[in-house]
Amino acid sequence: MARLNQMLIKSIILYLLSLSFLKFSVSQTWIKAGYWYAGSGSPVPGINSALFTHLVCAFAHINTSNYQLSISSSTEPYVSTFTQVVKQKNPSVVTLLSVWGGETKSFIGGEANSSVFFSMVSQSSRRKSFIESSIKIARSYGFHGLEIFGANPDTPENMTNMGALLDEFQAAIHSESNTSPLILTMAASYSPVLKSMTYPVESIRRNLDWVHLMSYDYHMSSIDKFTAAHAALYDPSSKLNTDYGIKEWIRKGFPVNKLVLGLPYHGYSWTLADPKDNAIGAPAKGMAISADGSISYKLIKEFINSYGAISVFNSTYVVNYCTSQSFWIGFDDVEAIKTKVSYAREKGLLGYIVWQVPNDDTNWSLSKAAQEAAGDPERQLLKILVPVISFAILIGAIVYCFHRRIITWKALWIKASEKRSVPPHLQVFSLASMNEATQNFTEENKLGEGGFGPVYKGKLKDGEEIAVKRLSGNSKQGSEEFKNELTLSAKLQHVNLVRLVGFCSEREEKILVYEYMPNGSLDSYLFDPIRRLSFDWEKRVCVIEGVTQGLLYLQEYSIYTVIHRDLKSSNILLDAEMKPKISDFGIARIFRKDEAEANTGRIVGTCGYVPPEYVKRGIYSRKYDIYSFGVLLLQILSGKSNSCLYGEQKSLNLLEYAYQMWKIGNAMDLFDPILDDASSSCKLIKCLQVALLCVQEKWEDRPSMLEVYSMLKNETEALPTPKMPAFSITEYQLKENKSRSSEEFCSSTAVTVSELLPR
Repeated sequence: MARLNQMLIKSIILYLLSLSFLKFSVSQTWIKAGYWYAGSGSPVPGINSALFTHLVCAFAHINTSNYQLSISSSTEPYVSTFTQVVKQKNPSVVTLLSVWGGETKSFIGGEANSSVFFSMVSQSSRRKSFIESSIKIARSYGFHGLEIFGANPDTPENMTNMGALLDEFQAAIHSESNTSPLILTMAASYSPVLKSMTYPVESIRRNLDWVHLMSYDYHMSSIDKFTAAHAALYDPSSKLNTDYGIKEWIRKGFPVNKLVLGLPYHGYSWTLADPKDNAIGAPAKGMAISADGSISYKLIKEFINSYGAISVFNSTYVVNYCTSQSFWIGFDDVEAIKTKVSYAREKGLLGYIVWQVPNDDTNWSLSKAAQEAAGDPERQLLKILVPVISFAILIGAIVYCFHRRIITWKALWIKASEKRSVPPHLQVFSLASMNEATQNFTEENKLGEGGFGPVYKGKLKDGEEIAVKRLSGNSKQGSEEFKNELTLSAKLQHVNLVRLVGFCSEREEKILVYEYMPNGSLDSYLFDPIRRLSFDWEKRVCVIEGVTQGLLYLQEYSIYTVIHRDLKSSNILLDAEMKPKISDFGIARIFRKDEAEANTGRIVGTCGYVPPEYVKRGIYSRKYDIYSFGVLLLQILSGKSNSCLYGEQKSLNLLEYAYQMWKIGNAMDLFDPILDDASSSCKLIKCLQVALLCVQEKWEDRPSMLEVYSMLKNETEALPTPKMPAFSITEYQLKENKSRSSEEFCSSTAVTVSELLPR
């Protein structure tokens, strides 16, 4: 036995040395990068970082008074932990911080107005302040590099000053001692020539590690009155195409192996002038579906599935488009993405970069297609290592046989102890029965995917429809959340909580089986431009009352006091009668009845729903879910996403905007225009005031769930005056003649936040 163990150890050492050789040989990997935009509302832990080599956090901004780099207080908790979070799934991923070089207020002719950036580069002292603060922030937050985004020189002076900035930036990076140099990159136009001006190509070549070509948004439905390929790889009738732009960069002397191709995970929607004329270039009346016509790939796929539209691939432009009645959407589907990545490979580009990662669908279809087209340089080396690995496995198998009886006994003991702890009303399912119920977990039965893993629709032998939640092999939640959700869901029984039917824990599988909710999640009604039209005030009142009852049970009436910690619109499921049920107790915690607050070193939850005391200090109390409920209530009232910016200057988050509208008496500008409370005892304005009380900065100021219930039910009760909401960064200067506020910064949580994109 000792001899066999020694042989096994030697084989493993040889195997590990071979892997080290493999990693060294492919260290110069092709770049497969993607953006996570801090205003997207998508949680950082949800990124499938295994599909990327680099991830970019966007954006940091330039302070207009001292020209130092700064990060807003509302996004700082997420930016500061970005690198740490993504590396939990993929330790090899490289992270960069993107610096916004344009103005958020205005876009001229579809291009970013970069006056703040070029005011900074115009003076040596300002450049120094910006460079030093940028390096300091990148180092303190663990980023491996910095990117400049949206700075397009429009005068000879700006071009010269931009070149000086890059020279000084690279010099400052190399002057750092005892540390790996930061990566320095830039997002630039698809072509180096902007109207009559040209980027400082030589300085860019000399100082930057690569340039991200923003090879998209050539056409937009908010501007063009004809359908078009907004990210055309080729265009036989125009220079607005990626192939032309890349050839221009090369003609200007820029090395092709420093170019990274931009891939858009969004498209644009037009309203056709004549539904029968629906080819590329067809006359159009203007935008469709969203406020600015932009629409994420995720929502495009939902649109196609809902309306039976067919995605057509046009190889001339390398674009997909679909039509339904008078709607026309141009976008990049799997075929277009694969073609573009293959093109980048053939031309010798350094890689590709995605705007933006959360816009992919739940199956990560586009990212997987890009990765597949990119190829895997490790495969050739793996062929060399196969004999070594096989030998190690053979020796391991021999040793395993000697221990098999012990392992088998241990497994049987664990299974027996697990069954003893199963509550009597839960069913224990076999893996075979789960395979049969879900047709072997086919994609057709997939309902969605969360941090725990994918969820499938299934049907038991008795005809009962179920939702099967299967722990993913890549999930970081693992056994802890499985046991937590199993324990809590089994003990908590209420009409407004999703009912746990049973579970399966066989081999390596961990599966939870729930009742099936045929109407999906609340967010699919609030933020869908079509479905929300039927989601009237009566239905929304039913949801508000149901969620209130569910939280009352969790906090006041159950044998345990439970803090859910992930209450959000996607975790509110709707049954056949549109009655709401709270789901997903994977990160919930039991709170002792005599506790006022508790502390944790592990920050979990979804950005936008997490209260400030938890983000900043890890403190959670009974008021944690109150805050999340307040955010949820604001979304129900407004039909707006908490990931977008609002107001005249488009600088207010949903909480600030709601507070401002309530303060100046313009609440009707906030409310979803389809809502009418005339025949309801539950009034919109009262619900708004309750919501604002729930999202106050200090948890001690927020009402209890009992007080919330009382305020919503009592028609005559005078409510307290809400204080400024959490994460507010501005003291409002409210005036009597305040005009009607502008429309929101983006269309929905699933739609691209396109007004922040340089055109």
